[in-house]
Amino acid sequence: MARKYPLSKTRNIGIMAHIDAGKTTTTERILFYSGRAHRMGDVDDGNTVMDWMELEQERGITITSAATTCFWKSMRLNVIDTPGHVDFTAEVERCLRVLDGVIMVVCAVGKVQPQSETVWRQADKYGVSRIVFVNKMDRMGADFFAAVADIKRCFGCLAAPIAVPIGAEAEFSGIIDLIEEDALVYDEQSLGADVRRVPIPDEYISLTATWRENLVEALSEIDESILDSFSSSSPTLKDEMQLLVRRGVIEKRLVPVLCGSAFKNKGVQLLLDAICSYLPSPSDVPPAVGIDPVTGLSIQRSTRDDQPFCGFIFKTINDKSMGTLSFCRVYSGKLSAGSYVLNSTQDRRERVSRLLKIHANKYEDVSHVYAGDTVAIVGAKTVSTGDTVCDEAEPIVLEQITFPEPVMSVCVEPKTLGDREKLSMSLRSLAQEDPTFKISHNTETDETIISGMGELHIEVLLNRLVREYKVDASIGQPRVSYRETVTKKIKIEGKVVKQTGGRGQYGHVWLEIEPNEKGGGIEFEDVTVGGVVPKQFVSAVEKGVKSASHEGCLAGYPVVDVRVSLVDGSYHQVDSSDMAFMLAGRDAFRKGTAKAGPVLLEPIFEFEIVVPSESVGEVTGNLQSRRGKIWMITSMGNLENVTGEVPLSNMFGYATALRSYTKGRGTYSMQFNRYEEVPRAVLEKLLKGSFDGRNS
Repeated sequence: MARKYPLSKTRNIGIMAHIDAGKTTTTERILFYSGRAHRMGDVDDGNTVMDWMELEQERGITITSAATTCFWKSMRLNVIDTPGHVDFTAEVERCLRVLDGVIMVVCAVGKVQPQSETVWRQADKYGVSRIVFVNKMDRMGADFFAAVADIKRCFGCLAAPIAVPIGAEAEFSGIIDLIEEDALVYDEQSLGADVRRVPIPDEYISLTATWRENLVEALSEIDESILDSFSSSSPTLKDEMQLLVRRGVIEKRLVPVLCGSAFKNKGVQLLLDAICSYLPSPSDVPPAVGIDPVTGLSIQRSTRDDQPFCGFIFKTINDKSMGTLSFCRVYSGKLSAGSYVLNSTQDRRERVSRLLKIHANKYEDVSHVYAGDTVAIVGAKTVSTGDTVCDEAEPIVLEQITFPEPVMSVCVEPKTLGDREKLSMSLRSLAQEDPTFKISHNTETDETIISGMGELHIEVLLNRLVREYKVDASIGQPRVSYRETVTKKIKIEGKVVKQTGGRGQYGHVWLEIEPNEKGGGIEFEDVTVGGVVPKQFVSAVEKGVKSASHEGCLAGYPVVDVRVSLVDGSYHQVDSSDMAFMLAGRDAFRKGTAKAGPVLLEPIFEFEIVVPSESVGEVTGNLQSRRGKIWMITSMGNLENVTGEVPLSNMFGYATALRSYTKGRGTYSMQFNRYEEVPRAVLEKLLKGSFDGRNS
């Protein structure tokens, strides 16, 4: 069976933004104008197509990424809508891993916000091309040109408007297309579906000329010859501009900026045109690079149907009726329902019983998929997020996704003994879907500990336990994921000598332990000379050090950012073994970190809080009482935008406090910034067991 849609007519795109920038509303309008949806979904009304979960509709936020396919002017758009809240950043991370292009939605009022910067860095990491859509031009305080300046400053990119607004706030009435040199006006009666191109209003001719010249200057950084065409008013200038915008986007040297108001049905069709014209097709992006699992050599797979099959599993979900669905981006070749593939990451053979095209929470059976497609695989039992599936005869392993570590934990237990096994199975099922959700068991207290990216993340997961898995659980106090490290350099001995009549155990090491740079982790180095510790035992010493680092000497939290050097030791010809040297390394590390000035580190989060002007005093005072540091307060009309940083341990329950101070009008978002040493007074309370992570 031949491919139905050519690669050149396919776009794999994601919609991403800070929370409340209008990302889901923009996606809903794309579906409506492209004919994929026959009514406009509204976040406030809880009837959106992409936010299909009950929780999403109740809270008015996106929790899980949702995929669909729509068509615009003969182009096939595979669209993924992602969450904006930092607690669900894993959803963004795994989607960016498989996308070719991104529409970054920026609020014309709030401009570039913290999660926008996080998403931008993630897109940089995966080399994804971008277009920016400045949304909410109808809102009070909207300023397109200030937003463009902020985009350039915060993202450090060559941002070039290819459209500018006609008016702003209540006066926002249309958009000027700088390349076509005309204006677009939207018919209110048809909900913006009818768009007319009209001459540019006289009062905007000078503004248009200025910004068109700015666009040409930006394009000259891609190809200087555009300046000659501009100065001579060449009749081919428009075509040259379009080609250079596309080239700049694909080469990731240029970021076109558009504007509109998705809620007021203005600007989305021009955005759709830009997606089709400028974002890359699957054949425009570099080949997928992986390694041969047998030889370890680097190999590539081009986005072509005649290449061996290669796909990447970027998400798994558990569907009640179909079991585990594995979302796969096909990088090369063809995959058929009923065929067998190799899970090269785990070296297991899998049968693909069914292939499903995705539309939010609805699915459609297909018999084949091709290079560049995204599909849900049914029947792959051992596949998990980050695995590569490929042709059995041509194995390849693609680079996996690195997810952030959880920063907050709570203990959870079933309300009835009969639910214990059910709770355990349900938690494992949720953890299979979400790589940032971790489960552990405290053997001393016999408690089940669950960890996530923040208060909202854990709250949503527990809510899903009740709704989807019918398990009611009791929750303990929230716990912060602290870390431990050392502050000075020491030399320490570790020795294991056991003689029990037969063969004994002998392992002897000297370690130097010192602080490592932030983010350096546990770094181990063998600097012994003369074979005082035989090479075959060095890896055992390292293993002992790494296992000991899982539990620090202060409060039992993981030890990070420590450099360990094996500098000396001794061995016994008969009694030395891997086990003995592992125990010696473990013993030395534990004793050494206790003597090397151990300190406790706490997670520090950046925050952004938007509050009414009259509430800003109470809000900032409360933040300072929570050990928060205020960086900046900026005015946004009758609202104030407060940014700063605060220890996570002091922010539990903050949503309730903020609602109280602002009569429900305040909003906030936080994202992890770094780990920092805990102040001595707080450390003493924590070690005494009286610190409960809250601030009265």
